[in-house]
Amino acid sequence: MTLILPTPAGRDFLDRPDPQAEPAPPSGLVTMGVEEEFLLVDRHTRAPSGSAPHVLEAAATVLGSQAQGEFYTAQVEVCTQPVSTAAALRAELVRLRRVMGDAAAGEGCLLVASGTPVTDPAEPLTVSDDERYQRMAHGFAAALGQYDGIVCGCHIHVGVTSRAQALALANHMRPWLPTLQHLAANSPFVHGRDTGYASRRAVEHTRWPTVGPAPMLPDEAAYEEAVTSLMAERGLLDRRMIYWYARPSEHVPTLEIRVADVNADVDTVVLLAALVRALATTLLTDISQGRPVPMFPETALYEAHRMAARHGMEGVGLDPATGCTLPAHILAERLLAKTAPALAVAGDLSLVEQHLWQLRTYGGGAARQRAAYGHHGRLRDVVDYLAETTAAA
Repeated sequence: MTLILPTPAGRDFLDRPDPQAEPAPPSGLVTMGVEEEFLLVDRHTRAPSGSAPHVLEAAATVLGSQAQGEFYTAQVEVCTQPVSTAAALRAELVRLRRVMGDAAAGEGCLLVASGTPVTDPAEPLTVSDDERYQRMAHGFAAALGQYDGIVCGCHIHVGVTSRAQALALANHMRPWLPTLQHLAANSPFVHGRDTGYASRRAVEHTRWPTVGPAPMLPDEAAYEEAVTSLMAERGLLDRRMIYWYARPSEHVPTLEIRVADVNADVDTVVLLAALVRALATTLLTDISQGRPVPMFPETALYEAHRMAARHGMEGVGLDPATGCTLPAHILAERLLAKTAPALAVAGDLSLVEQHLWQLRTYGGGAARQRAAYGHHGRLRDVVDYLAETTAAA
């Protein structure tokens, strides 16, 4: 059930010069890295399986700290090293998926990249044996409600020189993040049914406090004040529970973008990272030239994210700057136009155009999950498609 996507024929996604004329990636590029959260599902039942402790033990012999646990024992996470090229990032992602997938197979599991589980677990999920996660489960039980809370994201990091630079980038990125969310939507199924959303993960994740667009923060003092207030008012355990869609990392010198579902198609992940890096590069130029932060109503920004979660690539979205409703692929074209010069300098323009063409032609992750279900009306086929595609990289 692995979907093989051809390269585009004829005209490119947007008209541009001959790709052979694109320069080689220069030194000094902004670095990028990715964290991917995966589901472990039982090979026989296709239901989430709490096998993470043993899977991580096996994977860590090869990956070390690049293999990590997550909130539930039915989840694992991998973290790339910081890289400067899309090719290096893809190679890292493929290696990490291969090792983690082999470790999962050794425990009778499949490694699955989906923002939410397609089917329910056979028994209640278990929170990982980690003091912090245990405290979160106890302190925020009401936030989880009747939903089991298992969600898997893809977090993209871009290197920054300071927290002040990270905050400035986060301010300027706000109107562009809904478009990235459209591209990344990959979680239509929850509890064995189609929710009608392309990214149900985006909805369920908001049960946790602080999930949402980052506030406008002019400087580090404002950031510290906002974090202190949130921790006091919402009872956060620590600063790592600041789950804004764009946040300065607390442990590495990066800005972390947190709007994406994890995607089975590794090329979608590379596309997202290349776009985030190019957008950061472009916006750093805007900032250095003193261009003002785009201003628009907060309600418009929240609605843009809601529409991205609802429709993914197969519908319409909202341009928060103008309030206009537009097809998602037009929003993607605008993002491409904004970032094209930076993509060309990095040598990523042809790659991004090709992957955007594939998403527009064959649909995003949510559409592909629904297509797998549509063949025979079996959820098992959806899980098999996701597992095969996750491993196919």
